[in-house]
Amino acid sequence: MVLLGTSDPSGLAYIQTMNLDGESNLKTRYAKQETASAVSSEVCDVSGIIRCEQPNRNIYEFTANIEFNGIKFSLSQSNIVLRGCQLKNTDWIIGVVVYAGQETKAMLNSAASPSKRSRLECYMNRETLWLSIFLFIMCLVVALGMCLWLVRHENQLDTLPYYRKRYLNNGPDNGKKYKFYGIPMEAFFSFLSSVIVFQIMIPISLYITMELVRLGQSYFMIEDLDMYDANSGSRFQCRSLNINEDLGQIRYVFSDKTGTLTENKMEFRRASVNGKNYGSSLLTADNNSAADIPKQRWKLKSEIAVDPKLMIMLHKNSNRDERITAHEFFLTLAACNTVIPILSDGVFSGCGTSKSNEFVKCIDYQGESPDEQALVSAASAYGYTLFERTSGHIVIDINGEKLRLDVLGLHEFDSVRKRMSVVIRFPDNVVKVLVKGADTSMFSILANGSESSNSLLQATQSHLSEYSSQGLRTLVVASRSLSDAELREWQSRYGEASTALTDRATKLRHTAGLIECNLNLLGATGIEDKLQEGVPEAIESLRQAGIKVWVLTGDKQETAISIGLSCKLLSADMQQIIINGTSEEECRNLLGDAIGKYGVRSSSRGHQNLKHKTSAEDGDLDLPNGSKSTSLPKWNPGKEEGTTTSLALIIDGNSLVYILEKDLESELFDLATSCKVVLCCRVAPLQKAGIVDLIKSRTDDMTLAIGDGANDVSMIQMADVGVGICGQEGRQAVMASDFAMGQFQFLKRLLLVHGHWNYQRVGYLVLYNFYRNAVFVLMLFWYILCTAFSTTSALTDWSSVFYSVIYTSVPTIFVGILDKDLSHKTLLQYPKLYGTGYRQEAYNMQLFWITMIDTVWQSLVLFYTPLFTYKDSSIDIWSMGSLWTIAVVILVNAHLAMDINRWLLITHLAVWGSIIITYGCMVILDSIPAFPNYWTIYHLARSPTYWITILLIIIVALLPRFTCKVVYQIFWPSDIQIAREAELLRKRQNRSQSRQQGSS
Repeated sequence: MVLLGTSDPSGLAYIQTMNLDGESNLKTRYAKQETASAVSSEVCDVSGIIRCEQPNRNIYEFTANIEFNGIKFSLSQSNIVLRGCQLKNTDWIIGVVVYAGQETKAMLNSAASPSKRSRLECYMNRETLWLSIFLFIMCLVVALGMCLWLVRHENQLDTLPYYRKRYLNNGPDNGKKYKFYGIPMEAFFSFLSSVIVFQIMIPISLYITMELVRLGQSYFMIEDLDMYDANSGSRFQCRSLNINEDLGQIRYVFSDKTGTLTENKMEFRRASVNGKNYGSSLLTADNNSAADIPKQRWKLKSEIAVDPKLMIMLHKNSNRDERITAHEFFLTLAACNTVIPILSDGVFSGCGTSKSNEFVKCIDYQGESPDEQALVSAASAYGYTLFERTSGHIVIDINGEKLRLDVLGLHEFDSVRKRMSVVIRFPDNVVKVLVKGADTSMFSILANGSESSNSLLQATQSHLSEYSSQGLRTLVVASRSLSDAELREWQSRYGEASTALTDRATKLRHTAGLIECNLNLLGATGIEDKLQEGVPEAIESLRQAGIKVWVLTGDKQETAISIGLSCKLLSADMQQIIINGTSEEECRNLLGDAIGKYGVRSSSRGHQNLKHKTSAEDGDLDLPNGSKSTSLPKWNPGKEEGTTTSLALIIDGNSLVYILEKDLESELFDLATSCKVVLCCRVAPLQKAGIVDLIKSRTDDMTLAIGDGANDVSMIQMADVGVGICGQEGRQAVMASDFAMGQFQFLKRLLLVHGHWNYQRVGYLVLYNFYRNAVFVLMLFWYILCTAFSTTSALTDWSSVFYSVIYTSVPTIFVGILDKDLSHKTLLQYPKLYGTGYRQEAYNMQLFWITMIDTVWQSLVLFYTPLFTYKDSSIDIWSMGSLWTIAVVILVNAHLAMDINRWLLITHLAVWGSIIITYGCMVILDSIPAFPNYWTIYHLARSPTYWITILLIIIVALLPRFTCKVVYQIFWPSDIQIAREAELLRKRQNRSQSRQQGSS
């Protein structure tokens, strides 16, 4: 909506864009003075024509013009209010809607909520298709075998036992019980009967088991006190139960900045004023400082730490250069900004004062830049309080005395100039330009002065180096007076540039250069950006785990870079590649230059090379006690062929408009995946989702997106795993997420510990269930091959039903929930162990086929061993079926016991208890006279052969598996095995030390 007028006479309106870019601070929007003067709350009689660009997703740019009273005026982003914004501190606004419905920028940046499914479950479905093929082949073999057998014995069908065709067709019931339909149909019936007998081959119960296991895993994640945020009182939330194991396979983390990595709180820490360093001994601005300024009638809503020495120097009645420079320094901090002062509605007693009878208003500051808010708050703490701001003037309270300053013009910060300036007229008609900006852009426009000014410059540079080494965000402050001639020339050029329809930004930049020169250096500032607790450590651990962390933020480029340095995402030795294009051709050239300069490999070689690159580990695992690690492929992300330094890609949202919607995605992908760090600045919500999709669509790597605002919803929904932060910007991100937590640092434990455990458990659970069902079915298959391809079973129907429901299901559930290959301390200490997940070491196609081969061997041993031990005996078929039933239950549980890493009491009860329950059920079933297996278990259990046969089956069936495990653990140990042995060794050493201390 284009603003025509507001409740403010100057046409000023305040809005909050939290739902669009995640920023909770207030922003200013303006109505053109020509329309604002013609609009009121009661009268809006205006007519004109607005011409604007086609609807698009770019929320940071708007190009249009308005024709009013025969005169054309340009419109920009500062003249519109987007859908989703909230009006703040403004009674009313009147405007014209230019985009509506699905054409609004908010709707164009929204995305539909996708349905997510675990990648391991997708692989499981693929293997289930293979099992279906096996089932079809087995049924086909039985049907063909039956057909051949019937052809061979066609002349004997009338007399053969168990068939007797003549009896069935012409018997006492005249063939009503059964009719012989001929060999082809008999073979077809045999196929259908085989499907019924072998149906357990398709692990339908596995889906139910997985849901129960995931439910148990979610419970322990929710109850993990190490992921409980005491500050907000929020605990971990599992909002999706079907992707727990995906947490152990993440390769890319896409993170928002504001409210996710940071607390969105910045504090003024250091100041260099006139060559002197202040802030090394900060104290909270207490009641005494307020008492020293009796005329001050308002105080900051939050307390600011101040330097007592600087405070004393400011309030001395002195005309020394030091005092004058400090005065102008803080005046610049209070005036050179776009911050909005907000006074509380009520008057509070003793708000920050020691006098109970003194009433002081509380003042708060809102602005687009958290840095500016921190600087203005610091100026207020030192006695320079920004009290009022309109489009034409500002009011600053200096130690209780109000100073009204006329604002003649403002040059906002941009990434080219890297500075901001404001032209101010003082009450005595003196005009000054006040400037603050990055040191790289400020030192070159300082006045060439005397030796004293050079020493001031050197001292300030030294202080800036000190601040930067401490991770502080730095700015340089300068000013100068303007002559009447300079002012007139600037005003003329400024008026033309600010109303230009084309190249407005370039013209304003050139106009700023007229006055941003020959400046007098005042000093520098150091601001601490308050990161959330544990963020640098969490990011470092994730990177050691082989996970790439990308930051996608709506913030300015410089702010994002500073945050990257603070959280150790960026380092001083990284080569920064900055892409700030304003057209498709410029973006193409910037990408091409970077790709050529740093020797980036193209993805046109195919996805195979890419998958190999992204699946390699950064290095070998280093463990204590001299343990050796397996030789993993070494690949250092960000150090591609042709490069010797780590690369960091920094790209803005305007460039992404041309890249993501054109044919430049491949170049961006090649460059981005070759960098160690990627920072995307000033990005719209749908652009965040586009970056995530760029990786998802071109690699097999798992992605995770984490954010806290409504602008992160599209990104969270696009990623394989979405994590919402319970922050201060609403619950939209939490409601759209799969998991939610209180702080970013919990992501470290969520992935490295719970993600690893869940992936290992579910991966083994799937393979074990395939094995458990297949060994049972193959045993029946061998039996049918030995019984003239008849589909009668030696096992009772109850045994077939109970096998998956009662006999073997409970142990898999408890192991899937409780088993731990490594302790949480080891997993956090050695983040590289996480690589087993995205390398798919716990579940892959190779392991599936190895499991199937082992299953075939075990089923052969299971079937033929009893035939060998009971050869030439008079054992009946139901007794043999009873033996096979108990043998297969003991076998699969022994198989499971071999792979359990952590034995608990409940695990023992589940594994060995299932065997006891199986015996109990068989005793009950065999005691029912109506069943054909009546009393078989009682006769079998008395024979030593019965017990020897079961023992022989277990030993022979599991011997190859046991041998392979031992050989691999000795000669080719995995990182998990090495870490487990180191963990056990550490426990033994601790126990021996405890015994020695106890004996002494």
